[in-house]
Amino acid sequence: MSHKKYFLILSLIFFVEFLILAVSPYDRADWALENALVLVFVILMALSYKKFPLSRISYTLIFVFIFLHEIGAHYTYAEVPYDAFLISHFNFSLNEAMGWERNNFDRMVHFLYGLLLAYPFRELYCRVANGTGFWGYFFPLLLTMAASMTFELFEWGAANLFGGDLGMAYLGTQGDVWDAHKDMALASLGAFIAMTITMLINMRIQKGFGKEWKSSLSIKSNKPLGEDEIGRLIDEDE
Repeated sequence: MSHKKYFLILSLIFFVEFLILAVSPYDRADWALENALVLVFVILMALSYKKFPLSRISYTLIFVFIFLHEIGAHYTYAEVPYDAFLISHFNFSLNEAMGWERNNFDRMVHFLYGLLLAYPFRELYCRVANGTGFWGYFFPLLLTMAASMTFELFEWGAANLFGGDLGMAYLGTQGDVWDAHKDMALASLGAFIAMTITMLINMRIQKGFGKEWKSSLSIKSNKPLGEDEIGRLIDEDE
């Protein structure tokens, strides 16, 4: 199957899900706020497809993440009835089995944010910045962590801006003062696992893996930067 056809199929499935879950969401204002960044992201993906198509793996991982996000946006993350669904269909309570007292759908999605999106971040980094060896795994991890932190700041800013019930619904802390820290930690853990798996696969199948790894950690220039580099640039300009 061609990249174009695969991309169009995933886009169609997501569009259908979006339309279905746009009908009578639990909180219309929160649904709109949750989808603001999704709308920007989807537009960027569509506009960049021709000039910068991603791998099917990356498109699949991104699709799974935004598919789950739409469920959270429909119900609000604190009210997703995953446990009621499991009890109704399988007579099994995940919350009871895990000893959870809160709705942890948001925790799962933050973990999956790192697990699913670290690889697309790696593909972007490697193809644009030409990252290799150690840095081809380390910087995508850092990028995922930074993006998670940025989103938590965005949530905080939006909650302060809108305030009231909408702000609290969007923030979704459920009374946990450490909610943002735990979300970032889970996203970081997911990204670490994704990069570890990617690295192990590449160790197995990539020829010259060790040589590339060693080369990426070697010193490329023994000259200091900072004020020394500024002096050299001024001298060259003169």
